[in-house]
Amino acid sequence: MTIFDPRGLIGLVAVSCAILVAALFLGNLPVAAAAKLAASSGFVALAIRVGSLQSSYGRVILAGLAFSWFGDAFLIGQSQGLFFLGLVAFLLAHVAYITAFVGRGMRLKSITTAALPILVLAIAVSIWLRPHVPTELEFPVRLYTTVISIMVISAFATHGKYPSRLILAGAAMFFLSDLSVAALRLVQTDMPTYLLGLPLYYASQVCFAISASQSRSQGGTPENLSAR
Repeated sequence: MTIFDPRGLIGLVAVSCAILVAALFLGNLPVAAAAKLAASSGFVALAIRVGSLQSSYGRVILAGLAFSWFGDAFLIGQSQGLFFLGLVAFLLAHVAYITAFVGRGMRLKSITTAALPILVLAIAVSIWLRPHVPTELEFPVRLYTTVISIMVISAFATHGKYPSRLILAGAAMFFLSDLSVAALRLVQTDMPTYLLGLPLYYASQVCFAISASQSRSQGGTPENLSAR
């Protein structure tokens, strides 16, 4: 196994994420920035390595991961302008993920089952954030909350067996990680929410990247990652 094998790239994401969390905790921002870009580059490379370019689903997922890479790069900065750019980049990432999931096929029953609890949660999050969101960011934050909720609903409704579990896990972890970003950037909680939020985020992107390797066998067995 080398760093360019899928397992090596997963290891790169995990180690870089650990370094990122430690660097943020210690206040070493240059190391944190380098680790963040390394981890984000790792999940983009992973998607390519497992064959995302070989299917329409994989290519759209790769686009979402690329938008996420730019979102991560923008959020390295602390200004409100960069936060807005990061929000736009992640919004486009979620649109790409929704497009990929819808393209795989949807179960109507699953959509209706997932919609109510997810929408209730989204409304609760919006109420929680409202007092802390600057006026100029109210619409973008509300739009982002709506789109990520649709992303989770569409992930829940995707066809397939093993791939859908990866997709659903990735969507759920992405949603929770975004809550941690909102708490950190807007609410300013006492606890550093990135301690949990960053591992959840990178795990979610790895799930999406790996799901591209199963896009040609919707109900099939996961491919042997070490063989690629």
